[in-house]
Amino acid sequence: MGIPEGQPIIDTMIGFPKKDYAVYDFIRNQTKDKGSEDMEFPAEYMFKNVPKELYGQDADPIDVTVGEMDRYNITRGLIGVGGEGYHEAFDKYPGRFVAATEVDPNDVMGALRKIEDAYEKYPLRAVTAFPSGCNPQVPIDDRRFYPVYAKCVELDLPIFVCAGIPGPRLPFAPQEVARIDQVMYDFPELTFVTRHGCEPWQDLAVKLMLKWPGLHYSTSAFAPKHYPKAIIDYANTRGSEKVLYAGYFPMGLSLDRIMSDMANVPLKDEVWPKFLHGNAARILKLDQE
Repeated sequence: MGIPEGQPIIDTMIGFPKKDYAVYDFIRNQTKDKGSEDMEFPAEYMFKNVPKELYGQDADPIDVTVGEMDRYNITRGLIGVGGEGYHEAFDKYPGRFVAATEVDPNDVMGALRKIEDAYEKYPLRAVTAFPSGCNPQVPIDDRRFYPVYAKCVELDLPIFVCAGIPGPRLPFAPQEVARIDQVMYDFPELTFVTRHGCEPWQDLAVKLMLKWPGLHYSTSAFAPKHYPKAIIDYANTRGSEKVLYAGYFPMGLSLDRIMSDMANVPLKDEVWPKFLHGNAARILKLDQE
């Protein structure tokens, strides 16, 4: 067991070190407790050794991320577009990054136009959403999300959605995993990928993945030593095509931490290439390039 030597990796959640933490103001503007106000990273209480040494430094943040990717044979990274530096990343390192765009469906038409605009500007490969982080919050199965899901089906794009209790101190109800069932029923052609663990409903997530062909699970925001046992067991059996790697660099985890833990994940030898590369390549249509 263990990562096969020379195995290429696609990271379906990676970013660039920020010069400051203003990027999280959309979360801090919604939290009410003093602790969240004092944390630079609003879920910092959950993580040890957040890679803050990479924040505010003089080095080019894109170079920093690519350097870390190269250390661990991460050949492609899924990044959000629209923020500072993302155009430069595609120009500076062609072929290394894959475009995703995040939506808040409180503005339904604005969300659809954002998807269409990114689809025209980039080789857009995914849409992302944080239901508990929308302002106001929008549940996974809310009618405001339905035009977004329809647009994803129309453009044949997967949507990566945070599910389970969020790290920031925001209400979790919008991200209850049970809500995914109705969405998959109404959109059987949709490719829906959960982010951030689905806890404490990971067993339900497995049942739903068995039920719905388009439902998948990514491991974002979890150090590998904390991957839920139910997910590993599923990946090793009937779910080898459904579970894909996602990191959390540089938001909460260093790639050093992720990859040092990864060596001890008890995946079967034949599952590793799918988990680290093949499933993401298929979902993001990188295998069609």
